[in-house]
Amino acid sequence: MKKFIKIILLTPLVLILAALVILSVKYSPTYVYRLITQNVADVYDYQKYENRVIKGSEDTFQFAKRLDEKYVESLFQDRVLSTGFKTFDEWAEKSQTTALIFIRKDTILYEKYFNGFSRDSYFHSQSMAKSFISFLIGAAIDDGFISDVNDPMTLYIPELKERNSDFEKITIKNLLEMRSGLKYNTSYIPGTYTHAPWHDEAVGYYHPNVRKLLLKKVDIAREPGKTFEYNNYNTSYLGLIIERATNKTVSEYLEEKLWSKIMTQDALFSIDSKKSGFEYMPSRLIARAVDYARFGRLFLNEGNWDDRQIISKDWVKRSTREDKSIPREIYPDWLGGENCAHTYYSYQWWGNTNCDSTFEFFANGNLGQQIYVISDKEIIIVHCGNSLEYYGESDLMRAADCIRYYDFHKSILDNGVEEAINQYREKKKQDPGYQPFDEHFLMQKGYTLLDAGRVEDAKQLFALNVETYPGSWSVYNNLAEAYQKSGEPDSARIFYNKSLELKPENNWATEKLMMLE
Repeated sequence: MKKFIKIILLTPLVLILAALVILSVKYSPTYVYRLITQNVADVYDYQKYENRVIKGSEDTFQFAKRLDEKYVESLFQDRVLSTGFKTFDEWAEKSQTTALIFIRKDTILYEKYFNGFSRDSYFHSQSMAKSFISFLIGAAIDDGFISDVNDPMTLYIPELKERNSDFEKITIKNLLEMRSGLKYNTSYIPGTYTHAPWHDEAVGYYHPNVRKLLLKKVDIAREPGKTFEYNNYNTSYLGLIIERATNKTVSEYLEEKLWSKIMTQDALFSIDSKKSGFEYMPSRLIARAVDYARFGRLFLNEGNWDDRQIISKDWVKRSTREDKSIPREIYPDWLGGENCAHTYYSYQWWGNTNCDSTFEFFANGNLGQQIYVISDKEIIIVHCGNSLEYYGESDLMRAADCIRYYDFHKSILDNGVEEAINQYREKKKQDPGYQPFDEHFLMQKGYTLLDAGRVEDAKQLFALNVETYPGSWSVYNNLAEAYQKSGEPDSARIFYNKSLELKPENNWATEKLMMLE
């Protein structure tokens, strides 16, 4: 019996050891060691790897400074409210924000560093690095090293077609748009939110020879161009194409085409290992926060830096604008469907559309790294951090909404919801064209208040949305949910049913009505 118990106890250990041996053979012992010792990626990972130095420039441009810290911090009060903190500083500390820079018309209105970081600190880009790799593809096209985004990837990596001829169907454009169809394992350990050891995000991140991985292991799952899947191998292949086309390391080419021209300080790019010497393209560029802002300025000005065209205007437009010819149904639901306000993806840049035909674009990285550009307002916001617990990837989009509708936002902060609505009605009488909000803004404001327990305030904003946009099915859902939360099921049923009248296939309202029954 004792022997049987000992065997039972040893079985999990044996299985774990066997799994580690298999992973070591399949990938490498270094991969397994990194996976075990580094576990979850964070913004200090670059300190554990070899890094190439990218030299800065002697460019004399500096942002002017005219601080308006109260204004900028007010843009984040909804976030402070929704997380339950009392002050902006408390939120900045608890959210593990490390830098926040706000620039309007080349003037810094806000620049603060938190949680032990300073202006001279290195800030891990995470996936913001993807937008820099995209920049280099554009630079290589400008230089004639790459002829066109419609080139097949095998024109630069011909050995791939020997392994699978379908690689010839994948274009550089497919890689840029995350529409390549490359196979990407996204499995998790059952019952947890932890990546399985063979999850490709982990494999690509910890592997000591990513170039070999790309050439020998990564394969194709589906036809290119038909679906969207956020896949780090797309960016790694772009880096390999840059390396092959230019006959330079990505770090060398990035220094030549960008850093030596406009950046203030040196940067780092982590490599997978000293032996392989391949930069981890999707996320391990390390720079100063103010240089991220300078990159944002370059794209805000359509590639022009004080009368020098650093990258072609056409490339900036194609990289950051929405391609409306791409069917929206290929994207996941969280990208916003057909609504006039939705998120889109271009050439390794994200974007948000607004219902007034304006848009914002941004470089986005895990743990709160963002370069957010509001082009029509000439605004650049840089946020860096080390957690997504109290900071969300949509927070700068919310701040952008507050900028666009600042009068109403400030009126709510200063006077409360009821008085803000009363003031709006008075101004509307005097000027029928006065409209200090849109449907999306009121919805977000309402849910912030609802989540913070201010149900009556949320109901007032949702009711204003119904009054202003009576043809929109979603505004009735919002108001119904507020009534449901306040314990008024009869009123909730009325508005859920109204939503169904406008959109019979509205599953949200159908499910809520079944719950109420």
